Amino acid sequence: MDPSTYKRYHIHGHDTRQWMDHYFSDTAEMVFGEDVLVFPIKCLIKAFAAGKIKGDILLDISHGSVIHHLYSACECFKDIIVLKVDDRCIMELKRWVDKRTGAFHWGHAAKLHVDIEGKSNLLEDKDVKVRSSIQHVVKCDLEKENMTEPIVLPPADCIISVLLLDVISKDQDDYIRYLRKFSRLLKPGGHFILIEGLGITYYTVGKEKFHAFNHDEDFTRKALEREGFIIDECNIHKRTAVSDLVDYKAMIFIVAHKT
Repeated sequence: MDPSTYKRYHIHGHDTRQWMDHYFSDTAEMVFGEDVLVFPIKCLIKAFAAGKIKGDILLDISHGSVIHHLYSACECFKDIIVLKVDDRCIMELKRWVDKRTGAFHWGHAAKLHVDIEGKSNLLEDKDVKVRSSIQHVVKCDLEKENMTEPIVLPPADCIISVLLLDVISKDQDDYIRYLRKFSRLLKPGGHFILIEGLGITYYTVGKEKFHAFNHDEDFTRKALEREGFIIDECNIHKRTAVSDLVDYKAMIFIVAHKT
């Protein structure tokens, strides 16, 4: 397929449930668990356990309706505000938050968290804590100066972005432009946690292929530093999954703070 025909996530949208089934479920066919669940969850637990990343408001600006990264974050922030680019993502997330029939099952991610933390007895508390921490789910328009117009968000103590910058950006300039918009939502001294794929050019949902921006660790570091961030931690996890659904070469986890 000609890459120029690939769809764009924030423009065309896709079936968020099918995307999560492909890449985040607990089925036998889901081969990405080590890369997109175990690796970032281990990194997040370690990062939050250090006690430096905390505050009142956490903004989650991520791809689809994933919540696995919030199991650690919810312990360190009073309120979580989730920004989504499409109505389907909002509906899917609210279905889980409201415990409606047919919501995506995240039990395997919660179990990973408590097992890694050595707190298996707290498994039932994990979902309750995340649900109660998610105070607002807000639709955003990435092209507007104020992405949440007419709502004006308070400056965040921390932003987490999972697998979003690389799928909304068509090139280097786009990536930096969106990163700058995210940065404006963050307090000086606030933390930015970035989880994304490296060396990726496409991902598949159903029978459709979607564009992803191919970049490496060096570009990612320089983009953050150029926008006034100091990188506190950077971990790289080389791909273990065998699948042609997506072509990333590695996963990157970065914690940085805004000067």
